[in-house]
Amino acid sequence: MTAHERAPAPTTPPPIAPVQHAQHDGKPQLTYTPLERLKVARPVDRIEFIACVCEGLRILDLGAMDETAWSAKRGRGTWLHEEIGSCARAVDGIDNSTLVPAEGLRTGPNSTIRRGDITDPDLLVAPLAHAPDVVVIGELIEHLENPLQFLKRLAAIERLAGKTLILSTPNATALHNVLIGLAQRESTHQDHLCIFSYKTLATLCTRAGFREWEIIPYYSRFTEMQERHSGALRLAVLATQHLVNLLEWLFPLLSFGYIVRIRL
Repeated sequence: MTAHERAPAPTTPPPIAPVQHAQHDGKPQLTYTPLERLKVARPVDRIEFIACVCEGLRILDLGAMDETAWSAKRGRGTWLHEEIGSCARAVDGIDNSTLVPAEGLRTGPNSTIRRGDITDPDLLVAPLAHAPDVVVIGELIEHLENPLQFLKRLAAIERLAGKTLILSTPNATALHNVLIGLAQRESTHQDHLCIFSYKTLATLCTRAGFREWEIIPYYSRFTEMQERHSGALRLAVLATQHLVNLLEWLFPLLSFGYIVRIRL
């Protein structure tokens, strides 16, 4: 155990759903017909779920430096990297943000972020003293020019064979996208180059060569809106979130985004 590692957790994360397979009994799981019924899990809290999977393990966190984290999210339970660091054995964060100093950044007793090219996973994994148990890619693939090539390169790294990859990304068919589309509107960040649905994520996993994965929807969270308001307005925001979350629970394909857990 290195100087900045937390001792392994005495408990294990709660079990999660069995991993989906690219094929079942020799046949593709999805038929890709327009009206096929999809068996989609109920949504979860994104940060809580990912942190639970990472508990007591060594983590490689790609794209760890949320640009707004230092000013708005740190210490509030809304920064994924920080929440992973609070329960993981050790967290090596990588980000190409200019906010990361050349000497790196210590973000917790057992977690750091260093500057690096997150699109070159081979160079990032090679210098690590220990192979990570879990690779986390939170809200990143929608920013990449070629997500499929990126995942293929991860899958080809021998040190990661048999390890777990966790990625999360917004949902193309999220409830808010559907509703504002009715008003001829679209809400998309200017840095996003693509947006995924349940089926396109399954296609991405298949073409990257993965054989086992699961796709779990995650709930909308209006945290920043709640923090900007107080009193009755804040209560209204919270009530709206509860209503949206209820609709997401009833109709999981309308959830805000997806978590994909993959066996490398």
